[in-house]
Amino acid sequence: MDFGRLITAMVTPFDEAGEVNWEETSRLVDYLIEEQKSEGLVVCGTTGESPTLSDEEKLKLFEFVLEKARGRCKIIAGTGSNNTKHSVHLTKEAERIGVDGVLVVVPYYNKPNQEGLYQHFATIARETELPVILYNVPSRTGVSLSAATTLRLAEIPNIVATKECASVDQITWIAAACPEDFHVYTGDDSAGLAALAVGGHGIISVASHIVGSEMLEMIETYNSGNVRRAGELHRKLFPVFKGLFESPQPLPNPAAVKYALGLKGVNVGSVRLPLIGPTEEEAAFIEALLN
Repeated sequence: MDFGRLITAMVTPFDEAGEVNWEETSRLVDYLIEEQKSEGLVVCGTTGESPTLSDEEKLKLFEFVLEKARGRCKIIAGTGSNNTKHSVHLTKEAERIGVDGVLVVVPYYNKPNQEGLYQHFATIARETELPVILYNVPSRTGVSLSAATTLRLAEIPNIVATKECASVDQITWIAAACPEDFHVYTGDDSAGLAALAVGGHGIISVASHIVGSEMLEMIETYNSGNVRRAGELHRKLFPVFKGLFESPQPLPNPAAVKYALGLKGVNVGSVRLPLIGPTEEEAAFIEALLN
């Protein structure tokens, strides 16, 4: 399964009461596919505020976005948690709904060892026929899926890719030894070009909400062999990549990108507690960044 080179980790639109805004969700799907050229959408990932979404909301979002996309891009359901049994349940429900694949995060808070991580992902993969993307984000989970464990998991037929938010070194080790049909994505926008250079397949992105078409151009330019031009595009986009997370101090994702979308006329609302929206200073920084 090839999910494409540019996948957007989609935000979840909320209304003023903090409930899912279905009308804006519909608009957002069209916007990401048609204007920002997303080849895949992750629904209810970290950027979608999965920790504060109920199972009922998640399943309805999977179904709603799948129906709205109408085959125009791949739909990947975020079904991971720190509870293997619960992750299996959500994955089976996502499969019943008909999504194209699932993104399964490293279990957070529990801090399992590498064998526990292997058994977690292997158990989920055994319980579904869907393609599974691993998601390694140690800054959030407190433990990192090692390159060696990732390569063990890559031998399981329906574990088809990984989203790496560890380091370019980690991407390099995995890309050097994984099966040819196993794809390595970076989840760090600012590492996108470097990841491609060491064998990465693409980017699962936050910034693609704002500069997706330009990011796809960068990827395609690099893959066509025009490395110098790809570097120019990366350097042009780099302030956006960094600014959406450091505006002007570290701002929890997706507060900045949601505010930025509002400035572009895509009214996805704010974030759910315990996250909060940007301060006046942070908002001014994001406005300047887009301008």
